[in-house]
Amino acid sequence: MITFKNVTVAGSGVLGYQIAFQTAFYGFNVTVYDINDEVLEKAKAKFDILAESYKKDLKATEEQLAATKENLQYNSNLAEAVQDADLLIEAVPENPQIKIGFYEQLAKVAPAKTVFATNSSTMLPSQFAEYTGRPAQFVALHFANEIWKHNTGEVMKHPGTSDETFNSVLEFAKQIGMVALPIYKEQPGYIVNSLLVPLLSAALDLYVNEVADVETIDKTWMVATGAPVGPFGILDVVGVTTAYNINKMAADKTQNPTKIKAAAMLKENYIDKNKLGVATGEGFYKYPNPAYWEKNFLK
Repeated sequence: MITFKNVTVAGSGVLGYQIAFQTAFYGFNVTVYDINDEVLEKAKAKFDILAESYKKDLKATEEQLAATKENLQYNSNLAEAVQDADLLIEAVPENPQIKIGFYEQLAKVAPAKTVFATNSSTMLPSQFAEYTGRPAQFVALHFANEIWKHNTGEVMKHPGTSDETFNSVLEFAKQIGMVALPIYKEQPGYIVNSLLVPLLSAALDLYVNEVADVETIDKTWMVATGAPVGPFGILDVVGVTTAYNINKMAADKTQNPTKIKAAAMLKENYIDKNKLGVATGEGFYKYPNPAYWEKNFLK
């Protein structure tokens, strides 16, 4: 088993910074890397916002948050950012060219001991393994947004990942407060999205085919399964833009009339009207108090 102490997180966007914060909160030395100092300054500005969430949701103390801040460093020079890294978690933009370019650069400067983990949601680790220069020390480690609350740590092998790398990253996921979820074979969408995307797609199909309205579909799911929220409530959290992109890709690929209709409906009725979900205050429901929170919703 490899022990990790120094962790570098490459990419300081929404999820990248959450991963860095969570890892530092659990006592690791963390270096946040991004392409320039200006981007890193924006990342530093997120510290206080996340600290508030940790206080509220995890009852984090001022001492814990001061230690978290102490454990975080920032560097826009990749060679310096990884010089002591035991583990590098890659959270750079979801674009294959950007990721390949990043791994080619990283392979030249990272120490031989460094294990690489990709947080890609939509791409498989085997797409990048050859560019890492260390396929056996490469794995996927996938987090959900708001990782301190939705603490899934999906660890996925590619065919060349060594057992030692796989098991060490699973152990690391537990050490930073995640529920570690081993995935033994490459699967687009890991487990969460492999289960979730068909549910959300089926809900949209029912709606655009005028089988039932949004509230009835959600109500059905909530009453029948005991779930706290239905598929359209979930879509509002995920973001209507993401739902549109998935349907648009499916429509272009399959020419399925229902998918074409769903993509057009999402664009016209929601995206063009800036009803993008929780983030904009309205999607399928209005926020901050959606109808499905009302006591009579399930009656």
